[in-house]
Amino acid sequence: MELDNPIIVAVTGASGVVLGYKTVQALLEKDEDVIFICSSAGRMVWKDEKLPSFGETIEKWDSSGKFKMYSNGDFYSPIASGSYKTKAMIIVPTSMNTVSSISNGITDNLIKRAADVMIKENRELILVPRETPLSAVHLNNMAKLANLGVKILPPNPPYYLFPKTIDDINDYMIKKIMVATGILKQLPDNYIYKDNK
Repeated sequence: MELDNPIIVAVTGASGVVLGYKTVQALLEKDEDVIFICSSAGRMVWKDEKLPSFGETIEKWDSSGKFKMYSNGDFYSPIASGSYKTKAMIIVPTSMNTVSSISNGITDNLIKRAADVMIKENRELILVPRETPLSAVHLNNMAKLANLGVKILPPNPPYYLFPKTIDDINDYMIKKIMVATGILKQLPDNYIYKDNK
C-alpha cells in the first residue's frame, strides 16, 4: 500500500498516550494518510491508561487503507530517509528522553531518526512534551529545538473554556495539533476565547 504524503504520528513513553491515540483517529477521520510508530514504553503507558486494545486499534486503523505502522527499530522504514516525502511529524506525547535525544542529534531508534529527518529536510515537526516541573535541562533542549523551527505544543488546559472533563481538554489539544499541522486553518469557534464582558 502506497501512502501519499503521510503525516507521521509517534507515541513515546510519557503520560498522555491518549493524545496520540486521538490524534491518529482525528487524522484518519480527515482522510489523511498516517504512518504510526510507538515505542515500547509508549505501549506500556497505552495499557496503563486503559485505552482500547492496542492490537485491535491497529487492526481498525489498518482497515482504513490510509494507515501504516512501523516498528521503532525498523531503520529500513522509508521515513528513515529524507527522500521519502512526508507532510509533518507529531510526537505525542513526547518524553523528555526523546526531546533530549532529538535536540542532540541522537538517532538510535526510528522515532528519533524520523524526527532528525524532519529537521534536516525543513519539514514540520511538532512535539507535545509531557513533564512538570520542567528543569533547566528540559527547557534548554526545547529551546534548542524551537530555534531550529520545531513547534513545541505542551498540552495545557484551556481554562477560559471551563472544561468539565479530561476529554474536553484532550479534544481541545487535538484541535490545536490539527491547526499546528495545517489540517485545520484555525480553531473551531467553540474553542476560541471570546471576551464576554
